[in-house]
Amino acid sequence: MAEKSKEEKSRHSSLLFFFVLLVLPSLSTAKSTIEPCSGSDTCSSLLGYTLYADLKVSEVAALFQVDPLLLLSANSIDPSPPSAPNSILPSGLFLRVPLPCSCSDGIRRSLSVRYRTRPADTLSSLASNIFSSLASAEQIRDANGLSSADPDASLEVGQSLVIPLPCSCFNSTDNFLPAVYLSYVVREGDTVEGVAREYDTTVTDIMNVNAMGSPVVQPGDILAVPLPACTSSFPRYASDYGLIVANGSYATTAGHCVQCSCGPGNLNLYCTPASLSVSCSSMQCSNSNLMLGNITSQPTTAGCKVTSCTYGGYVNGTITTTLSTSLQPQCPGVHQFPKLITPPTQVTHDSFFVPSPSPLPSQSGGPVTAPKTSAPGSFALPGVSPANGPAGSISAATYFVNPLNHLVVVCILHLFLEFLM
Repeated sequence: MAEKSKEEKSRHSSLLFFFVLLVLPSLSTAKSTIEPCSGSDTCSSLLGYTLYADLKVSEVAALFQVDPLLLLSANSIDPSPPSAPNSILPSGLFLRVPLPCSCSDGIRRSLSVRYRTRPADTLSSLASNIFSSLASAEQIRDANGLSSADPDASLEVGQSLVIPLPCSCFNSTDNFLPAVYLSYVVREGDTVEGVAREYDTTVTDIMNVNAMGSPVVQPGDILAVPLPACTSSFPRYASDYGLIVANGSYATTAGHCVQCSCGPGNLNLYCTPASLSVSCSSMQCSNSNLMLGNITSQPTTAGCKVTSCTYGGYVNGTITTTLSTSLQPQCPGVHQFPKLITPPTQVTHDSFFVPSPSPLPSQSGGPVTAPKTSAPGSFALPGVSPANGPAGSISAATYFVNPLNHLVVVCILHLFLEFLM
């Protein structure tokens, strides 16, 4: 009898071990790329954020403490209509949120976001819902010194919490070319191959940038994706020194007076007066009739004489411009702008990450054609070109799965243990 009891216990132990193997994957960890750093320098970065509810543009901007017009421009949404900041964006929409990436405790992360808690907020709900898994409950807890806080317990209403968000700089370059890094949260069904295809890059590129040993990801992992970009050469004393714009998008600067774009024809920063109702200083180039963004060309026997009025930075409240003349082999064609869209009203999943046309070899802009606005109700982000980026390291953080999954696991485990008794 005792021998039979031992056999049954052995069989039950084996079954329990097998069950644990089935359960463990649901309690796995999410990984993100960690870039070591030193000093106090910052860079421009982008967060891939999925809206958890229908929100106004101004509400998303307030959540991340960014300028609504910068948020619109980063996503190539037309910021010129006065009502644009109050447009309602649909739940599930993917946005690129521009944030400064700083160096804190020896690693790159953004600490510029502060969140004031509301009724029923928990660390878990902030992490997985409000901030779209860009930060874990543990990371938020540690960043705010809440070491004993229960992730699922309601937080005190009105608390101001720092939200540590992932970001990468890598000197704002990728393979010695200008780049802005996007922090992308892996979703259910994503594969490295699929993400690479969506961003017009390769599996090898993503693995190199993220120091991955194998092309395997799970929901909640955060990938650093390099986006080709246009850089500026403004003086250090300009308030917009270091301005960099991702390919296929825009940025507003100089007190909303200047709009700069990147691509799709080339990776040269191109700035023009913004079509916004604001009071601006003069944008005319000295000793010339040309205004900011104007270009003239004149064919000669030696080539094409090109004269342009370009943006030189925002200095002490003044828009600086530079008049330059060069002789080029041929006259430039019509300048191409990234396509502007109206604020989307619905989510079209198949339109995410549609690649922009590949940039052509560097060339000066030509006659300006105003960017066109697409039909309302659709949304597509420009893609990126292939990249071979610098490698960071990998960090693992607890990934909180759906509470319903936890409940199912607990119930099954309870029934199984009852069966063993």
